[in-house]
Amino acid sequence: MTYTKEELNMMLKDKQMSSDALQELLKAREAGEVDFKLVDIREVYEYTSQSIDGTDLLIPTSMIQAHLPKLEALIDEPVVLYCRTGNRTGQVMMALERMGFANIAHLSRGIISYTGATSHNAELPNKL
Repeated sequence: MTYTKEELNMMLKDKQMSSDALQELLKAREAGEVDFKLVDIREVYEYTSQSIDGTDLLIPTSMIQAHLPKLEALIDEPVVLYCRTGNRTGQVMMALERMGFANIAHLSRGIISYTGATSHNAELPNKL
């Protein structure tokens, strides 16, 4: 299915996102049609076990306080979070919304539901 730029941007404004929607957004981002940051909030060992291709940042939930400057730098950008099942992202979304994030969504059922391209033993997208 082909989406318009407006439809893609609407996906980014929804709080929850399906696997198909995230795949379409990643394709559109690669084509320069939309921009957003994909952030994995799982632990490092989970990321190296399996990660979504196109992940921009790894900020483990257990280390969020240490990475607040990285998060605060994204406050005005569309952000999509993911974890294993979607539970942790719900909690992190609430905290980020209290910090002033207005354009934040998450992969609703986590990486276990994701059917797009993933990698095992991927290099960390950012230094911790």
